[in-house]
Amino acid sequence: MLSKILIANRGEIACRVAATAKRLGVSTVAVYSDADREAKHVAVCDEAVYLGGSAPKDSYLKGDAIIAIALETGAQAIHPGYGFLSENADFAEACHDAGLVFIGPSAHAIRAMGGKSESKRLMEAAGVPLIPGYHGDNQDAKFLQQQADSIGYPVLIKASAGGGGKGMRIVEQSSDFIDLLDSCRREAITSFGNDQVLIEKYALKPRHIEIQVFGDSHGNYVHLFERDCSVQRRHQKVLEEAPAPGVDAAMREAMGTAAIDAARAVDYVGAGTVEFIVEQREGSMSFYFMEMNTRLQVEHPVSEAITGVDLVEWQLLVAAGQPLPKTQDEISINGHAIEARICAENPDNDFLPATGTLFTYQKPEHSTFDVADVRIDDGVRESDVISPFYDSMIAKLIVHAPTREQALAKLDRALAQTRIVGLPNNVAFLRYILNTESFSQANLDTALIEREREVLFDQHPLDLSTLVATAISQQLADEEATQGSDADPFSQSSGFRAYGDYTRSFSLIYDEQAYQARISNWHNANNSDRKKSADRLSSFQLVIGQVVDSAQEGVNINVAAETETVYDSQVSYISNDSHNHTLWLDGARINAQSWTHNERVYVFTDSGRDEITLIDIMAHVGEDNAAVGSLKSPMPGQVVAFKVAVGDSVKKGEPLAVIEAMKIEHTITAPTDGVVAELLFGAGDLVADGDELLRIDSDS
Repeated sequence: MLSKILIANRGEIACRVAATAKRLGVSTVAVYSDADREAKHVAVCDEAVYLGGSAPKDSYLKGDAIIAIALETGAQAIHPGYGFLSENADFAEACHDAGLVFIGPSAHAIRAMGGKSESKRLMEAAGVPLIPGYHGDNQDAKFLQQQADSIGYPVLIKASAGGGGKGMRIVEQSSDFIDLLDSCRREAITSFGNDQVLIEKYALKPRHIEIQVFGDSHGNYVHLFERDCSVQRRHQKVLEEAPAPGVDAAMREAMGTAAIDAARAVDYVGAGTVEFIVEQREGSMSFYFMEMNTRLQVEHPVSEAITGVDLVEWQLLVAAGQPLPKTQDEISINGHAIEARICAENPDNDFLPATGTLFTYQKPEHSTFDVADVRIDDGVRESDVISPFYDSMIAKLIVHAPTREQALAKLDRALAQTRIVGLPNNVAFLRYILNTESFSQANLDTALIEREREVLFDQHPLDLSTLVATAISQQLADEEATQGSDADPFSQSSGFRAYGDYTRSFSLIYDEQAYQARISNWHNANNSDRKKSADRLSSFQLVIGQVVDSAQEGVNINVAAETETVYDSQVSYISNDSHNHTLWLDGARINAQSWTHNERVYVFTDSGRDEITLIDIMAHVGEDNAAVGSLKSPMPGQVVAFKVAVGDSVKKGEPLAVIEAMKIEHTITAPTDGVVAELLFGAGDLVADGDELLRIDSDS
């Protein structure tokens, strides 16, 4: 058995590998970049060595430096995790030449399967079914367009060296081909350093089903059944489950056999995944080889859950030259597992990746890196920063149950108990997916998210009254906690009156609409009887008015603005602290949690989460709104290119600039007609969220 390994990765997968290594008594060495000096993976490993700058090319892609650190620290092997150097044949070869074990397949197998075109030729020779397409070396743009025309649209352009959903574009018509090819190649160069592509027929109502395979150096092969990864956005997986719904024993056997044939064709050693596109047509399913990922997959925990196998343990055993611990007959399916990828992104804004601090990060009761009913694999802690340099994934939430229906219910409950505040995230969006008819009834294909758009995006699961009452309850609890129970009435900001009724107004914004809320007749039992209990019932009359004066915009809300009453009722509440509240609204009891970050109050209940802005008007005195005609970056990233120059006339909706963050490109478009007055950055410059990129002179 290996005694010491270096983990050439970061984040969740580095922590995942370290957890199994620790259980097996294997020492671990972490490497880290400037951005990761305080990262969780640095803390959990036995040793940690500085690698370089924050950008991957300056740190986690420096193969020579990683090998040197492994030799200096006495590591016998390098585990590459996934991403970065995990499918780099030159790195695997360099490890071997340095006398180190590369915990993965041989350089030959990586090269054979890493190039999509070459892998298709190998699979054809091995008798593995292929989807129609062009996989050749001729990369002339006009030639590729001709191939796409002959295949028939829609087609899929794919980076030959790609993976993880990067470097893929769907082309619906010939006239769009060249522009999408250029975009695909730019992303491929950024992500993989190789802009070669292949063209494939885009299957109708396709499902993405993959087989987990494992081989050892003794010629033994097994598969650990299939995973369905059809629910995707931007060609990247969102939810994965095992086994795949609707796959019968005959199809499972056929896919498993084909996957092992694929692995055997390149003498594969270690963990790998053979991915298939499954076309659904008139009640039948046909599968076609798509690619082989020559590494551990992000979604490997669902296979571990249904088989009871620790795949990282198997990787370490096989890398040490031992045979596979089990034969195919000894591996069976137990129950159903689903994984949800929790990411820092904004689903309602085209899944733009987000950065920022995990101001609040609370998780349901769970295990970590181990098979359990609820498992969370992550590489972050509360107060950690999600930077723009790496992938946007925060955590993986995995559940296991006897049936799919039970697993769905368990996952929904676990997501409902997950609290993230400080940056946009997709936790609520994941719950919406689980509750769609398509997903709950296993009507799966890669277009599920688009098909269910109406119930997935711009959702507001909580009533306005719940949001306002919770926000005010938190404000009152915060004030009381800050001022203390012994403060004299003249030192408090709670609206104390010696005579007359208590009335207090609040200004709020919800779903881009301004509101005013007024509470009166406030009775705080804590004030009258503090010594008996901190959990005393308080109440107030709540009136919510929607601002109808069109002059009232943004945060500059005039207290005297004209409003139209939309809610008027008695509210009772108990705030155990600033975050936990029990509310009684219109006879219904609601348990809510809330956190405030930058004036925005994030409210969580079993029914869902939503947010509302509770404005501190005094904090905005003297502020001016953003200049008309300015254009700001919607995210931190790097300017790829400007599509316009100073003096150019532009029309509303015309592309102006391309920003890249977390290996995803986003195009900035003109909000109005006008003339470009100034470019404030250049191609290659790094920009922060909200940085002004350019200015447009406009009459509007």
